Amino acid sequence: MNDDDPSSRRERDRAVPSGRLARLGTFGRLAGGVAGGMIAEGARRLAVGERPRLGELVLTPANAARVADRLSHLRGAAMKLGQMISMDAGDLLPPELSTILARLRNQAYRMPPQQLDGVLKAEWGGDWRRRFARFEASPIAAASIGQVHRATMPDGRVLAVKVQYPGVAESIDADVDNVATLLRISNLLPPSLNLAPLLAEAKRQLADEADYLREGEQMRRYADRLAGDRRYVVPALEDALTTRRVLAMEFVEGRPIEALADDEQATRDGAMTALVSLVLRELFAFGVMQTDPNFANYRWQPEANRLVLLDFGAARTVPSETAEAYRRLIEAGLARNLDNVRDIAIETGFVGAQAAARHRPAVDRMIAAIDAAMNRPGPFDFGDRAFVPVIRAEARGLIEDRATWHVPDIETLFVQRKVSGTALLAARLKARVDVRGLAAEAIDRGERDAERGRA
Repeated sequence: MNDDDPSSRRERDRAVPSGRLARLGTFGRLAGGVAGGMIAEGARRLAVGERPRLGELVLTPANAARVADRLSHLRGAAMKLGQMISMDAGDLLPPELSTILARLRNQAYRMPPQQLDGVLKAEWGGDWRRRFARFEASPIAAASIGQVHRATMPDGRVLAVKVQYPGVAESIDADVDNVATLLRISNLLPPSLNLAPLLAEAKRQLADEADYLREGEQMRRYADRLAGDRRYVVPALEDALTTRRVLAMEFVEGRPIEALADDEQATRDGAMTALVSLVLRELFAFGVMQTDPNFANYRWQPEANRLVLLDFGAARTVPSETAEAYRRLIEAGLARNLDNVRDIAIETGFVGAQAAARHRPAVDRMIAAIDAAMNRPGPFDFGDRAFVPVIRAEARGLIEDRATWHVPDIETLFVQRKVSGTALLAARLKARVDVRGLAAEAIDRGERDAERGRA
């Protein structure tokens, strides 16, 4: 359906529950719907002589659809956690839930015009429209925390204005706790797994992302770090219009990064080489990483062969010990010392010690499969996924042995999310990148910079 059609707009306009009671009520209706679905599914299975388990009753396609719809309605931390689960959990999720939750990466209702006007009046004052020659009421993008509008200033400059959904910042703690409860009752996670540190850090990170003044400052710092490197474009911040709940920046043209999938191999390779290089610089040079790998955070300018970087809310400091763990692991991989790779992975928490002890042959075979793929002649071909079924098959025993699950270091999790998301995008584009050469160069440059700092 055409997005400009009024009936289409009405279908997608949906007021965000902004008060705590309203959001709690939405979760309550979700819980009630899931419970009703469980009863119906349980009765159906008992009628045909089956004795279903609790997890099988919770994770039905109908219940997954309820979860996806309600999280899309709530937006904010609830929807963002759903997106993260669908993107990051991989084989831990049943395929039905994974498929339906994946809709959250592209599904977001937008604020009705009256609610949008209320937010902007609160941030800019009642006469906010006088600041612009034109402000487009229909958003050009809608996501988990806010929606983006195009606006034209009286002097002709075009801006992208991100407006935060009401109630998002105030509801983070409750939303995270409620989504965690949904995960627990779904029996996806073993009761012995201590999620408290992860949930606490998720709340802190989401609070940072909801502070647009902080994001604007991170955007400015990234622009400074990348100044002079023509491979990247960072929009200029519009300070006068930016508040904690509204982020205004230069509007930068660009194609969706996924659209490169149909471009020539050299274009895809160049885009992903720029992105992989940036991730390595974040890790070993900047000491700061934008940890949200959502594909919508990148666009591509084909005429200039430049990567447009958007959304810096998830930028966070990378502790030196985390960067050091990655450096040691990469160096062991470059040297093809597979025993050392395994030992460092265990020592630094990439792999749980108990899981490695109980499943060492499988862990070693996974490391060997990755090593063989990384050391084929020429650039690494992300489109060649021949090693992935081997990894999945070997990981099956570790996944099923829920008693050995552990939560890695929190900082490692955030960095690894960016690394994994970048690899996922490279696979989507079937890009070929000299990963080994880029990694060796980044580590060497980091060591030289450290030497200069000590001198």
